[in-house]
Amino acid sequence: MTAKEIRQAFLSFFESKQHHVVLSAPIVVKNDPTLMFTNAGMNQFKDLFLGEATIKYTRVADTQRCLRVSGKHNDLEEVGIDTYHHTMFEMLGNWSFGNYFKKEAIAWSWELLTEIYKIPKEKLYVTYFEGDEKEGLEKDQEAYDFWKQYVDESHILPGNKKDNFWEMGDTGPCGPCSEIHVDCRTDEEKALIDGATLVNADHPQVIEIWNNVFMQFNRLKDGSLQSLPAKHVDTGMGFERLVRVLQEKTSNYDTDVFQPMIQFIAEKSGIKYGTDEKTDIAMRVMADHIRAISFVIADGQLPSNNKAGYVIRRILRRAVRYAYTFLNFKEPFLNQLVPLLAEQFKGVFDELISQQDFVQKVVLEEEVSFLRTLSTGIQRFEKYQATDGMVEGAFAFELSDTFGFPIDLTELMAREKGWSVDLVGYEQALKKQKDDSRAATAIDTGDWIVVNTEDQSEFVGYDDLEIETEILKYRKVKAKGKEQYQIVLRQTPFYAESGGQVGDTGRLEDHSRQFWVDITDTKKENGLTVHFTDILPDNLEGKFWAVVDEDKRILTEDNHSATHLLHAALKQVLGKHVNQKGSLVNADYLRFDFSHFAKVTDEELAQIEVIVNQKIRQNIKLKEQRNVPYQDAIESGVTALFGEKYGDFVRMITFDDHFSKELCGGTHVKATGQIGSFKIVSESAVAAGVRRIEAITADKAEQFFLDQRKELGQLKALLNGSKDLSASVQALLDENSKLKKEIEKSTIERVNTLKHEIVHHVRGINGINLIAEHIDLQSAEAIKNLAFSLKDMVDNLFLVFTTEIDGKPGITVMLSDHLVKKGLNASNIVRELGKEIQGGGGGQPFYATAGGKNPAGLKAVLEKAESFIPSH
Repeated sequence: MTAKEIRQAFLSFFESKQHHVVLSAPIVVKNDPTLMFTNAGMNQFKDLFLGEATIKYTRVADTQRCLRVSGKHNDLEEVGIDTYHHTMFEMLGNWSFGNYFKKEAIAWSWELLTEIYKIPKEKLYVTYFEGDEKEGLEKDQEAYDFWKQYVDESHILPGNKKDNFWEMGDTGPCGPCSEIHVDCRTDEEKALIDGATLVNADHPQVIEIWNNVFMQFNRLKDGSLQSLPAKHVDTGMGFERLVRVLQEKTSNYDTDVFQPMIQFIAEKSGIKYGTDEKTDIAMRVMADHIRAISFVIADGQLPSNNKAGYVIRRILRRAVRYAYTFLNFKEPFLNQLVPLLAEQFKGVFDELISQQDFVQKVVLEEEVSFLRTLSTGIQRFEKYQATDGMVEGAFAFELSDTFGFPIDLTELMAREKGWSVDLVGYEQALKKQKDDSRAATAIDTGDWIVVNTEDQSEFVGYDDLEIETEILKYRKVKAKGKEQYQIVLRQTPFYAESGGQVGDTGRLEDHSRQFWVDITDTKKENGLTVHFTDILPDNLEGKFWAVVDEDKRILTEDNHSATHLLHAALKQVLGKHVNQKGSLVNADYLRFDFSHFAKVTDEELAQIEVIVNQKIRQNIKLKEQRNVPYQDAIESGVTALFGEKYGDFVRMITFDDHFSKELCGGTHVKATGQIGSFKIVSESAVAAGVRRIEAITADKAEQFFLDQRKELGQLKALLNGSKDLSASVQALLDENSKLKKEIEKSTIERVNTLKHEIVHHVRGINGINLIAEHIDLQSAEAIKNLAFSLKDMVDNLFLVFTTEIDGKPGITVMLSDHLVKKGLNASNIVRELGKEIQGGGGGQPFYATAGGKNPAGLKAVLEKAESFIPSH
């Protein structure tokens, strides 16, 4: 079976068991502060496990893109080294939300593996949770008994909490699990060692392929376990491992999932795969990493220097380093794998082929930048002098942190020089950085305290900005030393930050409306609307009025709706390739990032502004459609954003059926006329292939035009009421240019006069010709020209000038080349002299300058100059 056939067989099998097949969630996580990336198939269903969202389908199946490179689930350093770890991988999963449990999950997993995939039963081992006395958890006898119906007892193995109790993190849904392992060794190897002893022993040929997690607990902050509202099944089967087993390979990388890319790399590098372990690892790293890089970029996360952007940049640089060091790719190459990858996932994850050109461009730009950095780092290493043949740990860490060098590359270059690396010092520096980073981002989140029982919270803010409601639950959070509270309401009109639109603020008033607490922000967490306050109401159990700040909401809506009009106008003016890559919408302005490979010209910006303002003046009524079947919406030509997770039913926002039609959960104006006017204030580059427009609307746009009018009036007044401002300004510029030329001519004449005067002031000291003078020139360039002229006229010159330009003291030091060779350094000298004027400076060994704050010290500078002349 091919990889595509294996994937489809899984989904078809569970469809036959009445499972609803859902799309993969984006690999980049939004609205969950505990995660940057989807690292398990269950992430998108976390709110269902916790009972915080309505269950639409009690049985679900999918293939989920996952990424594990940070936090608890961190496989990065094993990737490429072994045969079965990956950064991005597919997790095939079947799910039950309060429907079936252990009996069906176990029966179906065995049926699929042995009857559909035809894996020999004797190759399979299963595990069950043996219990944990500390946790007060008993042995999972139920799972054991179900397995006995299908599997010989010698192949049913107990597992400890580490291996057979699945937890997503320190807190959250969890439960006992039952793994399925396959023994891929040869018959000869099996005869020597019993496979049961190798399960969960990190043997490369005895591997876990499927995990049935029986979700029944929620781990609280204090470590205790709380029963979930209902019991669920969460299964995950590693697609790449499954393909390896079914295609009878000894490595995931030998399957048709990776071999097309590996063979392409081998062909382009001129190195055959399978001939050398180091080059094999490099090819595996590249083939693996390009998948993670490409899908994260396609889902809307660009490489950057912080958070999720830094993680993906780190993965990309790791791939480039391996290519550079072991495959001799000195020019960008990784990006050439993107088209191959996009074609491979066509029909499975089409978001990649839809954005192939964009993703390839971003990867290319990152490669170019990093190869430049890598070259700089190598030059820095070549200049480094090891003490007693040991490269300091701090320097090795600097190479890693600043220039992206892996420690093994530093060790390799050190060995070539006969040096070693202080690995202990390196690890200490690395640990310090991680500890500092962890401390800076640490958030201490308490458990939810239930006030009123209710299945879930409801958002009513599309229709109401003020409602009567109750508090369902609250918790305390602490970040960067500040304590706040998070509150969940039974019904809320507050829009939670999402899709670029900021969260609402407002007030939570008690029923008498005499006392209130301010809502400072509203965010989403796993589908839950969470309100932030600095204090709690005195009585949490009463009725409350939830009141949104209406003025702020209206201004935010103006900018959000204008963003939709802008998006449509950009497509109309620049082309259909334009897609949203990020946005920020608040009460003050809008920021819109979009895919485009060239600067937007002034003419194009003007055209875009005209189109948007025309649509505003047309006062187009909002057409809002809720609960539209996703497929119907797509077929209607709606714009869907890459990297967003859409359910089976979506909300469509339309301003003119033939102009702007988008899927959007945000709040909007009732008609475009409310926006008032639209003004672009800036256009810039964000990253390779991504541009950014910032704009203002409504009262901010009005104020902008008023300010412009005021400034224009002031300019007219300065020009004596000129009716033709352009002509008047041009006349001033011409006159200014003429005066500058006259001043330059006068200055040149003054420099020529001065140099002939000053040359007679030379004092010979110990064979050195000293000039120490205060110069009355008001141009730094003229002073520099004078110094260089005197250098040409006077041998063995040691020159110190002091100056005062617009009340600011300055120092110039010039040395002849002969004095520089003798060890004098103008940059060092000027820094010392600069202390006299409370300043500093620097420059080159033969020419340097300094500035300061204290003109009174200039006399001391000239007096001190002679002290720098060597005595012999």
